[in-house]
Amino acid sequence: MEKLIRYAGTATGRVQGVGFRMFVQQHAMERHITGWVKNMDDGSVSMELQGTEGAVEGLERLIRTGNYFIRVKTFSLEACAVCPDEKRFVIRY
Repeated sequence: MEKLIRYAGTATGRVQGVGFRMFVQQHAMERHITGWVKNMDDGSVSMELQGTEGAVEGLERLIRTGNYFIRVKTFSLEACAVCPDEKRFVIRY
């Protein structure tokens, strides 16, 4: 089994009110990534992404690219501790 990695991330730009959290959740679940995503009061979106290195890198590329509605200006990731019992990717409110 491939080693799991986990990153805490923050995205800024046009990332609230455009389906960004659902976009991240959908693509995370397709890649068997667990974690969470949440809108922040300052207009940014925070998240934690956990999965194989290849899966997380693929999701990172999609997040940076966005779509017709989503425009990510900055996206930073920082390694953090893996949560071994985590099973799902959820939207936090």
